[in-house]
Amino acid sequence: MTLREFISGELIDIIEWPDQTDTTMAWRFSRPQNEIKNGAQLIVRPAQAAMLIDEGRIADVYPPGRHELSTANMPVLSKLQGWKYGFASPFKADVLFVSTRQFVDQKWGTTNPVILRDAQLGPVRLRAYGTYAMRLVDPRKFVEQLSGTTAGFQTDQIVDQLRDLIVAKVSGVLAEGGISIYELSARYAEVGALVQQRVAPQFDQYGLTITQFVIENVSLPSEVEATLDQQTRMSMLRGQLDTYAQLQSADAIRDAARNPSGGAAAGVGIGMGAALGQRAVAAAAPPVPAVGAYEPPPLPSVRWYYAVGGERKGPVDQSALAVPGVLTPETLVWRHGMAGWTLAGQVPELAALFPPKR
Repeated sequence: MTLREFISGELIDIIEWPDQTDTTMAWRFSRPQNEIKNGAQLIVRPAQAAMLIDEGRIADVYPPGRHELSTANMPVLSKLQGWKYGFASPFKADVLFVSTRQFVDQKWGTTNPVILRDAQLGPVRLRAYGTYAMRLVDPRKFVEQLSGTTAGFQTDQIVDQLRDLIVAKVSGVLAEGGISIYELSARYAEVGALVQQRVAPQFDQYGLTITQFVIENVSLPSEVEATLDQQTRMSMLRGQLDTYAQLQSADAIRDAARNPSGGAAAGVGIGMGAALGQRAVAAAAPPVPAVGAYEPPPLPSVRWYYAVGGERKGPVDQSALAVPGVLTPETLVWRHGMAGWTLAGQVPELAALFPPKR
C-alpha cells in the first residue's frame, strides 16, 4: 500500500450534519484540507439540504437522502473541475448544509412607539409585539445573500434585520387601514395576514419565507390607557349619577360616625346628611309644568336646616328661624350654597335675629 493510498483510506468518507440545535440555519462540514474521498457517502437528513461549493461557486445541491459522491451525481462540480471521464480521489470542495425546517417563536416588536392618527383619538403612539415563524426555501439564494461559506449561521444573525422589516410593514398597515384603536384587538388576525403578505417579498430576497405571523398586542401609552379607563367608568355611571352621589354620601356619613373626633365628626355627618336630604327632596319634586299651562308659583324662599341636640331639623323658611327659642348664636345652620354647617351667630343673613345685648 502506497502512502497516498493510506492517506486516501484515512479520509472521511461519511459526510453528514447531526444538527441538535434550534437556531442553526447553515453549517459547513469540516474535514482535513477540505478533501473528500471519491465515493464518499453524503447523508442529508430530513429538513436539510446540502451543497457542494467549488472555490466560492455553488455547484450541486442535494435534497434529503443518501448520496454517493461520484461523477454521475456531481454534474456541476464535474464540469467546473474538468472531470470528463471520472476523477482521482481525493478532490477538494466545501460541503455546506442548510436547515429547511421551520424556525418558530421568533420575536418581533416596536423598539420605539409608532405615531399614527386614529379617527377618534387623533394622533396616538402605539407599541406592538408578537411572534412569527420562517423557513429557508431557497438554499442558493440564502447562501449567496447571507451565510456564504462561514462555519455556521445562527438565527440571531438575521432576526434584527427581519424585525425591522416587519415593524415597517406593521406601521404601514396600521396607518393605511384606518382601523380604530377600539376595534383593533378584534382584527389582529386580519392585520397579521396583511402584514405577512406584504413582508413576504422582503423575506424572499434572502431565500426565506414567512410561514406564520402573529400579533399578540398593540398598546397605547399607560397614561392614555388610564384616561380611556376613566371614560369607561363615567360611561357606566351615566344616568346613575344621583344614585352614585347618594351612595357616596351614605358612605361618608358612616365613616364620620366611626371617626372618634367628636363634635367635628358629628358636624360633618350632619352636613352630609343634609346634602343627601336635599337630593332626595329634589328627586321627589314634581316636574315643572309647561309654560302657559297656569300661573307660575311664587319664587321659592331660602330653605334652612338647623341642628338641635345632634338631630337635623328642617327645611324651614327663614321666618321660622325667627321664632323665639328656635335658634341661638351657637346653633349649627346650613342652606344650599354654604360650604358647611356654621354657627348661626356667624351667618350675616341671620345677624338680625341676635341683636347685640345692651
